Amino acid sequence: MFTFKQVLYKDILNIDELHIDEKSITALIGESGTGKSTLLKLMNHLIACTDGTISYKGTPVEELDAVKLRRDAAMLSQTPVLFGETVRENLEAGLLFSEKTLPSEKEMIDAMQRYYLEKNLDDKADKLSGGEQQRLALARITLLDPEVFLLDEPTSALDDELEHDVMERFMAYAQDNEKTVIFVTHSQSIAEEFSDTIIDITPYSKKGRD
Repeated sequence: MFTFKQVLYKDILNIDELHIDEKSITALIGESGTGKSTLLKLMNHLIACTDGTISYKGTPVEELDAVKLRRDAAMLSQTPVLFGETVRENLEAGLLFSEKTLPSEKEMIDAMQRYYLEKNLDDKADKLSGGEQQRLALARITLLDPEVFLLDEPTSALDDELEHDVMERFMAYAQDNEKTVIFVTHSQSIAEEFSDTIIDITPYSKKGRD
């Protein structure tokens, strides 16, 4: 699905060749500052590589319509971005952006409950804790239903038990719906339990290639 060939990005990433399969679950691990988040941003062309080629389904990402690519390969940052004032507005935001039919109230509530988030749709989103905002963002991107999920430490604000349970629920959804998932995690155990492939990104300064 994604193929990297001779990819350079500043002094952060240097990748000879990397292929990520469709309908697979890939975990990115490594020390802070090694380029894990950068790798995600390169995949949906939020940033452009300094050199080399990144292809999505055989086409270089720079040749694809950026908006369509980001609808197909949706990214969730580690610090959730809020859209609008209420929980409802946040859950609808991705679908509005993608020009898709808005979810019913039941679909929105079900999406939140999947990740153990019990909130009213009219609650103020900025009053939620960091962990609640992360789960709201997971519910939002699940409702968006992209082909590829690019997740940057989506459960980092949760305690270990809740992190495990939320990831278990999300990965069950992804596998049932044949999604491709590429996620950054700080947890070796989460990576080992929930991914098909683990990519350990080591510091660029200590090696020739990622």
